[in-house]
Amino acid sequence: MQKEFELKLENIDKVVNFLKDLLIEKKDCVVLLCGDLASGKTTLVKKFVKSYGVEDLVTSPTFSIQTIYSNDLYHYDVYNKGLQEFISLGLLEEFEKSGLHFVEWGDERLEELLISYGFNVITVKIEKKDNKRQYKIYA
Repeated sequence: MQKEFELKLENIDKVVNFLKDLLIEKKDCVVLLCGDLASGKTTLVKKFVKSYGVEDLVTSPTFSIQTIYSNDLYHYDVYNKGLQEFISLGLLEEFEKSGLHFVEWGDERLEELLISYGFNVITVKIEKKDNKRQYKIYA
Protein backbone atom coordinates (compact mmCIF):
# COMPACT_ATOMS: atom_id res chain seq x y z
CA MET A 1 0.00 0.00 0.00
CA GLN A 2 1.21 3.50 -0.82
CA LYS A 3 -0.29 6.83 0.19
CA GLU A 4 0.96 10.29 -0.73
CA PHE A 5 0.41 13.68 0.88
CA GLU A 6 1.75 17.06 -0.15
CA LEU A 7 1.07 19.70 2.46
CA LYS A 8 2.44 22.43 4.67
CA LEU A 9 4.04 21.41 7.96
CA GLU A 10 1.18 22.98 9.93
CA ASN A 11 -1.16 20.45 8.26
CA ILE A 12 0.95 17.44 9.29
CA ASP A 13 -1.96 16.12 11.39
CA LYS A 14 -3.35 14.51 8.22
CA VAL A 15 -0.23 12.35 8.00
CA VAL A 16 -0.31 11.60 11.74
CA ASN A 17 -3.96 10.51 11.57
CA PHE A 18 -3.30 8.30 8.54
CA LEU A 19 -0.37 6.65 10.34
CA LYS A 20 -2.45 6.13 13.49
CA ASP A 21 -5.13 4.38 11.42
CA LEU A 22 -2.48 2.15 9.83
CA LEU A 23 -0.94 1.36 13.20
CA ILE A 24 -4.25 0.20 14.69
CA GLU A 25 -3.92 -2.85 12.44
CA LYS A 26 -0.18 -3.38 12.96
CA LYS A 27 0.13 -2.50 16.69
CA ASP A 28 3.86 -3.19 17.22
CA CYS A 29 5.67 -1.58 14.33
CA VAL A 30 8.86 0.09 13.15
CA VAL A 31 8.33 3.34 11.25
CA LEU A 32 11.34 4.30 9.13
CA LEU A 33 11.60 8.04 8.50
CA CYS A 34 13.62 8.94 5.41
CA GLY A 35 14.44 12.46 4.28
CA ASP A 36 17.10 15.14 4.07
CA LEU A 37 18.18 17.36 6.95
CA ALA A 38 15.32 19.60 8.10
CA SER A 39 12.74 17.68 6.08
CA GLY A 40 10.50 17.23 9.12
CA LYS A 41 11.30 13.76 10.47
CA THR A 42 11.47 14.87 14.12
CA THR A 43 8.47 17.18 13.63
CA LEU A 44 6.41 14.19 12.52
CA VAL A 45 7.44 12.23 15.64
CA LYS A 46 6.64 15.25 17.86
CA LYS A 47 3.14 15.53 16.42
CA PHE A 48 2.60 11.78 16.62
CA VAL A 49 3.69 11.57 20.28
CA LYS A 50 1.53 14.60 21.16
CA SER A 51 -1.48 12.99 19.40
CA TYR A 52 -1.31 10.21 22.00
CA GLY A 53 -1.64 12.79 24.78
CA VAL A 54 1.99 12.33 25.79
CA GLU A 55 3.62 15.55 26.99
CA ASP A 56 7.21 14.24 26.88
CA LEU A 57 9.77 16.54 25.29
CA VAL A 58 10.50 15.18 21.81
CA THR A 59 13.85 16.07 20.25
CA SER A 60 16.00 14.39 17.66
CA PRO A 61 17.94 11.55 19.34
CA THR A 62 20.96 12.20 17.10
CA PHE A 63 23.51 12.02 19.90
CA SER A 64 21.67 9.74 22.30
CA ILE A 65 20.68 7.30 19.52
CA GLN A 66 17.49 6.26 21.38
CA THR A 67 14.79 8.07 23.33
CA ILE A 68 11.90 6.32 25.04
CA TYR A 69 8.63 8.20 25.57
CA SER A 70 5.53 7.26 27.53
CA ASN A 71 2.98 4.80 26.09
CA ASP A 72 5.56 2.47 24.50
CA LEU A 73 6.80 5.06 21.99
CA TYR A 74 10.45 4.77 20.95
CA HIS A 75 12.56 7.14 18.84
CA TYR A 76 15.94 6.34 17.24
CA ASP A 77 18.40 8.13 15.02
CA VAL A 78 20.97 6.20 12.99
CA TYR A 79 22.48 9.27 11.29
CA ASN A 80 25.72 9.48 13.30
CA LYS A 81 26.16 5.75 13.86
CA GLY A 82 25.15 4.10 10.64
CA LEU A 83 23.43 0.75 10.36
CA GLN A 84 26.39 -1.47 11.30
CA GLU A 85 27.15 0.38 14.52
CA PHE A 86 23.42 0.55 15.34
CA ILE A 87 23.29 -3.24 15.10
CA SER A 88 26.58 -3.76 16.99
CA LEU A 89 25.23 -1.65 19.88
CA GLY A 90 22.38 -4.16 20.24
CA LEU A 91 19.70 -1.71 19.25
CA LEU A 92 18.09 -4.09 16.76
CA GLU A 93 16.85 -6.09 19.76
CA GLU A 94 15.04 -2.99 21.02
CA PHE A 95 12.53 -3.42 18.19
CA GLU A 96 11.32 -6.60 19.89
CA LYS A 97 9.81 -4.46 22.65
CA SER A 98 6.09 -3.91 22.34
CA GLY A 99 5.28 -0.46 20.97
CA LEU A 100 5.90 1.92 18.10
CA HIS A 101 9.49 2.50 17.04
CA PHE A 102 10.31 5.58 14.94
CA VAL A 103 13.72 5.47 13.24
CA GLU A 104 15.13 8.61 11.66
CA TRP A 105 17.50 8.06 8.76
CA GLY A 106 16.26 4.53 8.13
CA ASP A 107 17.13 3.18 4.70
CA GLU A 108 16.40 0.26 2.38
CA ARG A 109 19.05 -1.94 4.01
CA LEU A 110 17.47 -1.51 7.44
CA GLU A 111 14.01 -2.03 5.97
CA GLU A 112 15.05 -5.30 4.30
CA LEU A 113 16.75 -6.49 7.49
CA LEU A 114 13.72 -5.73 9.65
CA ILE A 115 11.33 -7.44 7.22
CA SER A 116 13.61 -10.50 7.07
CA TYR A 117 13.35 -10.72 10.89
CA GLY A 118 9.56 -10.52 10.68
CA PHE A 119 9.02 -6.97 11.98
CA ASN A 120 6.08 -4.88 10.79
CA VAL A 121 7.58 -1.94 8.89
CA ILE A 122 6.12 1.30 7.55
CA THR A 123 8.38 3.60 5.56
CA VAL A 124 7.73 7.33 5.38
CA LYS A 125 9.74 9.24 2.77
CA ILE A 126 9.70 13.00 3.25
CA GLU A 127 10.78 15.45 0.59
CA LYS A 128 11.02 19.24 0.97
CA LYS A 129 9.12 21.17 -1.70
CA ASP A 130 9.33 24.94 -1.17
CA ASN A 131 7.11 25.65 1.85
CA LYS A 132 5.51 22.19 1.71
CA ARG A 133 6.52 18.60 2.35
CA GLN A 134 5.69 15.54 0.29
CA TYR A 135 5.08 12.44 2.39
CA LYS A 136 5.11 9.04 0.73
CA ILE A 137 3.98 6.28 3.04
CA TYR A 138 4.64 2.62 2.22
CA ALA A 139 3.02 -0.08 4.34
